[in-house]
Amino acid sequence: MTMSKTSLPVVMCFSGLDPSGGAGIQADIESVSSHGCMAAPIITAATVQDTQNVMSFSPMPADLIIEQARAILEDMPVSMIKIGMVGSAEIAQAIHSILVDYAEIKVVYDPVFSTENDGALSTSDLIDNVHELLLPLTTVLTPNIFEAHALTPGSDTAAAAAMGILETECEHVLLTGTHGKTSDVVHTLYSNHRELEQFHYERLPHKYHGSGCTLAASVAALLATGLDTTNAVHHALDYTHKTLVNGRRIGMGQYHPDRFFWLHDTDKNTAS
Repeated sequence: MTMSKTSLPVVMCFSGLDPSGGAGIQADIESVSSHGCMAAPIITAATVQDTQNVMSFSPMPADLIIEQARAILEDMPVSMIKIGMVGSAEIAQAIHSILVDYAEIKVVYDPVFSTENDGALSTSDLIDNVHELLLPLTTVLTPNIFEAHALTPGSDTAAAAAMGILETECEHVLLTGTHGKTSDVVHTLYSNHRELEQFHYERLPHKYHGSGCTLAASVAALLATGLDTTNAVHHALDYTHKTLVNGRRIGMGQYHPDRFFWLHDTDKNTAS
């Protein structure tokens, strides 16, 4: 379908529902909207969680996810697909069927398997399906250090894990450095079996609920607006860092990123 000049870029988001509003599908919608795009949300799982812990989750029926996605893809000009929490091997297979049929749409994937406090957000057989079905169709993967190692068992360094992921035919790996031991936060972009660029940010004092979702959704939105991968990553990292700097502790646990911080800044009228 040809997009008219008045249409907003549409980003289809496969994510879980976080009732605290910090992560998951709400983070995707807020981030995508902040970059001037429209989110088409497909909820992969319902979770019971707050700002401190995940208590439980229930994956959506895989056939329902396929029906929702196909209804939108046949009606609206989807520019990008963003994947967050998948939740089950069956859902990974369902999303794979969509990606194969719409291979012209680029994919940003944040491989969410657990929370900051080790709350499980996946089933035991999910990672194998992700490795075999989703990584080869991913344009930009945004794992943290633990997720990268989970996808490449036996890798002895984070860089080796990123290189291992690229061997699946995943095009780019943006390895996030929040969990690293460096004084500042170092994010590293890899592609073509090599390191392309590093991005350095101040290490903030708090923990944040939904920072990874914010970053991946922002990369997807910025790619949808026409930026190349390196520039989209750079602008998405800048935006995400600002959401954290302006974050608020609304509950009793992690801080919420303020994804609309730019609305409160009288000197700026855009997210980036």
